[in-house]
Amino acid sequence: MADIPEKELEESRAALAPTMAAIASILPLLSKPRPLRFDSALNQRWIEACTALTAAWGNRFGPGTEKVRPAIFDLYRIAIETADAESLRLGEALASAADQLECFAPSPRLIAAIAACIESLGDKEGLEHPAFSERASHFAQRLESVVAPGAPACQRSAILDSLFVSEANELLERMRDALERLPPDAYALKLAAAELAKAAENAEMVDVMQQACQLVESMKVEGKNLDDELARKVVSKSLEQLAAAIAAVNL
Repeated sequence: MADIPEKELEESRAALAPTMAAIASILPLLSKPRPLRFDSALNQRWIEACTALTAAWGNRFGPGTEKVRPAIFDLYRIAIETADAESLRLGEALASAADQLECFAPSPRLIAAIAACIESLGDKEGLEHPAFSERASHFAQRLESVVAPGAPACQRSAILDSLFVSEANELLERMRDALERLPPDAYALKLAAAELAKAAENAEMVDVMQQACQLVESMKVEGKNLDDELARKVVSKSLEQLAAAIAAVNL
């Protein structure tokens, strides 16, 4: 390739000079960190409260049963301290949802809304996440619509139910395969059960979700003894019950 004449190079540099100068002036602005909206100690308490709530919710069928409501109100108290409208609205919505959790049979919509909200709170930036306000508004509105008096019952979708059943059966087969291996793979079985519990929670399949969660909890004991025939029978029975609950979805 022929060399570019020096004159043309100089003309190109001159033409680009204003653009390069503009870019150079913008770069320092881009490198500046965003100013903090909240006191760092307050945000750290929020993050810790969210972590505690996530742990309590994840163990609500086991040792965390009695910790969900206190964890929600701990978060609500911090929301009040923020003096932030969206944080306060989210805290109020979660507190109202906690009241309804005391019902004998909380609705699947309520469970799904709380689960989705709590999952969204797991970000490490806490209150300082750039999208925090939008997320808080979205999940507060979702919770409010569920707990409002006369809120409509959940209308199921045959297509979504079918997709759930297909995914659930795949996870069920993974669990069966893990149980039948020599030696049985307790970790793989527990992992698949946890995935099924999460999928069922998102699909608002409370019966399947509860049974899958119970299996996860039982694996903490039975998983250590799967070489024993009796322990395998106990887990196998749980898988049969899960299969029946999954099969009942499309009935």
